[in-house]
Amino acid sequence: MMKIFSFSVMASMILSAALISGMAHADQYTGTIEIFKQSPAVKPFFNNCYGYAVFPTVGKGGFGVGGAYGSGQVYAQGIVTGTTRLLKATIGFQAGGQAFSQMIFFEDKRAYDDFTGGNFEFDAGVSAVAITAGVQAKAGTEGATAGASVGPATGTQAKTNYRKGMVVFVHSKGGLMYEATVGGQKFSFKPKK
Repeated sequence: MMKIFSFSVMASMILSAALISGMAHADQYTGTIEIFKQSPAVKPFFNNCYGYAVFPTVGKGGFGVGGAYGSGQVYAQGIVTGTTRLLKATIGFQAGGQAFSQMIFFEDKRAYDDFTGGNFEFDAGVSAVAITAGVQAKAGTEGATAGASVGPATGTQAKTNYRKGMVVFVHSKGGLMYEATVGGQKFSFKPKK
């Protein structure tokens, strides 16, 4: 009975996340990019990257088992080259839900090609830099995140560098979640026609 309840809760949360993130329109991409450009930690990456992926809304939720889903666009040298989807399934202690925006910067063409070459997955060692109102925090893509935000960071920002040609930033849009999970974010890419 508990397994059926947990599965039902997880399915509902993932469906809700999919619906929320599926509402991304062109103006949401522009708005999300502008939020990240306002952060002193992120701004330099726009000037020095080969490209980036932007996810206006990623929904995450779980109760025992959970997941995250988001859809986005991929850019190379300022031009949209395709769409991408983020999917993450998690098992472990977790409860709650959260919505956030995410940007992944590609240092060079090799990193861009790795991401767009098929099904890409972050390993457990990759972490994201969270930009929130007045706070700078580090959060792994595999867990231990919580928070809410009203805007871009206004406080002192930590120095951030590329790791294996990529750097990830997240901006919390709301919610609260605690998790201690395993697994990484997986991405698919569809070239623009």
